[in-house]
Amino acid sequence: MKLKTLSLSLLIAAAPLFAHAAEKPVLEVWTMSLSPKFDGYFKELVSKYNAQHPNVEVKWTDYPWDVIQAKFTAAVGAGKPPALVNLNVPWAYDYQQEGLIQPLDGLIDKNQYVAGALKDVTFNGKAYAFPHYNGADVIAYNAALFKKAGLDPNKPPKSFDEELQYAKIIKAKTGAAGFAPKMGPTKIEGLFLQNGLDVIKDGKPAFNSPAHVAFVKKLAEAYKAGALMKDNLFVQDNFQVAMAAYNSGRMAMLESSPTALTRVRDEAPKVYRDTRVAAAPLGPTGIAAGGWMFNFAVARNVDKALLPEIGKFGNYLTNADNQLAFAKLAGTLPTARKAAQDPHFQKVAANAGPAERAVGIAAANLDKTRTLFLSVKNADTLSARLSAAVEKAVTSRQDAKAALDEAAAYWNGKL
Repeated sequence: MKLKTLSLSLLIAAAPLFAHAAEKPVLEVWTMSLSPKFDGYFKELVSKYNAQHPNVEVKWTDYPWDVIQAKFTAAVGAGKPPALVNLNVPWAYDYQQEGLIQPLDGLIDKNQYVAGALKDVTFNGKAYAFPHYNGADVIAYNAALFKKAGLDPNKPPKSFDEELQYAKIIKAKTGAAGFAPKMGPTKIEGLFLQNGLDVIKDGKPAFNSPAHVAFVKKLAEAYKAGALMKDNLFVQDNFQVAMAAYNSGRMAMLESSPTALTRVRDEAPKVYRDTRVAAAPLGPTGIAAGGWMFNFAVARNVDKALLPEIGKFGNYLTNADNQLAFAKLAGTLPTARKAAQDPHFQKVAANAGPAERAVGIAAANLDKTRTLFLSVKNADTLSARLSAAVEKAVTSRQDAKAALDEAAAYWNGKL
C-alpha cells in the first residue's frame, strides 16, 4: 500500500514536467488586412506546415491595417511579440530605425527573391524582412492618339524624359494631354528619387540643388504646354481622375498597375481596343517606380531559441510555390523569382488583350521595381510641404529655386 501511494505521489509530482516536455513552441504569424478573403489560403498553408513540422505549431492571426502597428508595438513592449509580422516597406524601415525588428541575414534564403524586392528590405547592408507580394507599374498608351500625333505606336517611351517629349507632341498634334505624373504629397519624393535626385542627403534636405531646379523647370514647361493632365495633378492620389481621362480619350498614356487595364476593358471598350502596353519608363537610376511591397519582419526581442524555426517558416511562407498561389488569388505580383518566371506570368496567348499582356510585362520588370518613399519622421507633413512647393513652381506661381529653397528651410526646421 505504501509502495502504491509513493508511486502515485511521484507521478503527480512529475506531471508538470511531462506536460512541459510535451509543449510545442508556438510561432504566431500576423498578417495585415488579408482576412476574410484569404482565410482559406492561410489556413491551408499553416495546416500543411504544421503537419510536416510536428515539433512546432504555427498560429495565424490577421489584423486590420490600421490596427496592426499599435498591436505590434505593444506586443514588443510587453516582451510577447509575434514570430512574424506583416509590414509594408516604409513601416519596416521605421521599425528598423527604432530598433524594433532585427536583421535576418542568417535566416533568410536571399536567392529565392527578385533583386528589387530584396533591396527594398535591405537597410544598412542587412536584410530585415522576408519579401512577400508586390505591385509594379506598366505604361498603357492609346495607339490611335500616337498615330494621330505622328508617333510610332511600336515605340513606347522608355524614359521619363522621352515620356515628357511624347506628351508635348501629343498635346500639340491631338489636343489630348500626355500623362499625369504623381506629384502629390507622399508621391513627389518618389518622382525625384526615380530620376536620380536625392531628397535627403547627410540628414539635410537636398531637393533645392541646381539639378532639382532644372528638373522642376522641365515639368513646368510640360505643364504650360498642356502636356500634363492638369486635373488633380497635385493631390495625393490622382489615379481616379487619370483613369477617367484615359478612358475618355483625353489622355494618351496611363502609368498604373496591370489591374487598371481591366477597368479600361470594362469601362471603355473602344479605348481598350486601341490600347497597347509596355514596361514602365525607367528613370536614369534604372528604377521602375510603382512597387509597394509587403513583407514579414521579426521583432528584436523574439525568443532567440525560436529563430531557426522562424527562419524555416518565413522562407516557406514566401517561397515560389506559396507566392504563386497567393498571386493567382490576389491578382498581385510575387517577389519570389521562380514564381515571377512561371508560365502564369510569362506565357501570354497570341490573342491576349492588354490586361493579360500587362501582367507578364510587369512581372518581367520586377528586378528593377522598387518601393520609393520618404524615409524620415513626420514624412507626411514634410512631403506635403515639398509637393506644395513643386506645385507653385510647376504652375508658374513662384520661381522654382525660391519655392524649393522655402521648402528646404521648412524641412531644416523639422529635421
